[in-house]
Amino acid sequence: MRAILAIAATTLATAAGASLASAQQPAYLDDSIAPGANYAVAEFRFWAPPGTGPLRAVLVLNPGSNGDGRPAAADTVWQAFATKHHLGIVATRFTDKPHDQGFFEDYVNVSHGSGDAFLTALGHFAERSGHPEVATAPLLLWGMSAGGQFNYEFVAWKPERVIGFVVNKGGVYYSALLSRAARQVPGILFTGGNDLAFRTNTINGLFAVNRRGLALWALAEEPDVAHVVGKSRDVALVLFEDLLALRLPKSGTGLVPLDEAAGFLGDLATKTFAPQAGGKAPTYPTAWLPTARVAQAWQAIVSGGTVGR
Repeated sequence: MRAILAIAATTLATAAGASLASAQQPAYLDDSIAPGANYAVAEFRFWAPPGTGPLRAVLVLNPGSNGDGRPAAADTVWQAFATKHHLGIVATRFTDKPHDQGFFEDYVNVSHGSGDAFLTALGHFAERSGHPEVATAPLLLWGMSAGGQFNYEFVAWKPERVIGFVVNKGGVYYSALLSRAARQVPGILFTGGNDLAFRTNTINGLFAVNRRGLALWALAEEPDVAHVVGKSRDVALVLFEDLLALRLPKSGTGLVPLDEAAGFLGDLATKTFAPQAGGKAPTYPTAWLPTARVAQAWQAIVSGGTVGR
């Protein structure tokens, strides 16, 4: 009888301890970094699926100009995606120091301080979350408007950290022709057919000069869409899912480089695609797409259709 009571007491103590540990492990972790050279506020929110073991990568959600993107860590679509693929989520908030040209976001120039703030926050989350791998985890970069500008500049700064990225209808960028390493980071640059011309012209130019340098990027214009997310997130979910399979190593460290010849080329004029099949890219601009599934999603969005998953 005493043995039974002892076992019961041990079981209850273990359950209570687990319950206490669970209560002490918050669903979300917040962090903030002191003001820096090119930003006034840097705040971050972290979420990880419960009981997933080591996280494979971190999905980064960056909002529009001076916005508070931290609530996006609770977005059920992104959480479902993160749970399926064993990812952490970090959602951000950056604001500029006051200056007289507010349409330029200084904080998106990540190499001037805001990028270090973000990496410092990752280190803090690694310590506090029980996921030490977060400090050096590879990144999937999603962003809207200024958030996409942050993504583009982060790829320019730390290409070795990025699995893939999205530029989504942003306006002002600090880098033009990126390094060869950065051009090898796959991404999609979205524009809106009804967005302001200066935004679409800027993104078209960035795409053209880097694609001429064989950037593994696609340009995707959503027809009849202005300065909104639109269906671009649907395409990004397909892109990120396929890139996780292609770029995360089975063993060892470092991201797996993509084979340009194994991809697909999207014709921007006809809105069709075909395998590159080992041939050279044409001299006119084409979209580069890593898989047939991503190519189909690209074709759907540029044609005004619905993206299937």
